[in-house]
Amino acid sequence: MRSGATRLVVVGGDGSVHEAVNGIGDAEGVELAVIPRGTGWDFVRTFGIPRDLDGAIEVARDGDLRLIDLGLATFRTWAGEEAQSRFANVASAGISGAIARRANDSSKALGGRLSYYWATLVVFLAWTIGELRVAVDEEVRQGRMIDVMACNGRYLGGGMLMCPEAEPDDGLFDVMTIGEVTKRDLAFVLPKVYRGKHLPHPRLEVLRGATVTVDADEPLPIELDGEQPGTTPARFEILPRSLRLRVPRGSSERRPR
Repeated sequence: MRSGATRLVVVGGDGSVHEAVNGIGDAEGVELAVIPRGTGWDFVRTFGIPRDLDGAIEVARDGDLRLIDLGLATFRTWAGEEAQSRFANVASAGISGAIARRANDSSKALGGRLSYYWATLVVFLAWTIGELRVAVDEEVRQGRMIDVMACNGRYLGGGMLMCPEAEPDDGLFDVMTIGEVTKRDLAFVLPKVYRGKHLPHPRLEVLRGATVTVDADEPLPIELDGEQPGTTPARFEILPRSLRLRVPRGSSERRPR
C-alpha cells in the first residue's frame, strides 16, 4: 500500500483473506477484492462473490463497494505469549480449532465440505467436554460446552451456514455457544447446518455483542478464519466498518434482520 495502490486483489481462500486483512492493517483507502480459490470459500459465500473466474474478476473490477466489520482477536500463542490478529469471517474457541487443524492437515482431496465434515466427525469422537466461561458484552454463560463461535460472516467449515442471521456490517458478532452435544445430537444436527436449519436447538444459543471473552480451566485451541494461531484465554472485539470490500452489484445494502 506504500506504493500508492488502492485495491488489493486476493486470489485464494479464507487463509489468504486472513493474511490480507492483517497485511492491510489500518491503511486508509484500500479496497479488498477476492478471486476465490482454495477449498473453504466461506468468507465469499456471505457476500455472493462468484466462484467462477470470470464472475469473480468482474466483481473485483466493477463491483459495488461495501464497508464491513472486522474482528480483533487477543489470545495466547502456542508458545504462551500474548498476541493479536485481525479476522474477517469467524473466530472460535474449542473443538472448532481442533477440527480446522485436522482439516488443514489432511489432503483435502475430497474438497472443502467433505474434508471439514470428516474432520468434525473424527475430532468429535475423541473430544473431552470441559467447562467454559463466556462473556458476550454483559451476557455471561458458564458451563460444559464444546465451542464458542464469534461470527462476522454466516458460513464456516466449508459451507456450514452456522449463523444465518449474521450481518458483517452491523457492528456486532453473532455468537454461537455449543453446549454438551451428544453423538445423537451431532448425527441429527450436522446435516441441517449446511442449510441453516439447525436453529433453534436446546444445546445451541445465539447471542449478539461487540466483545466476546472465552476462558477455560485448560487452554483450548482457537481458530481465526480457519487458521489456528494459539489458545485461550481469548478476547474477540468488533472493528466496525473497517474493511472496504468489492461485492456483486446490487448486493451492497445490508438486509434487515
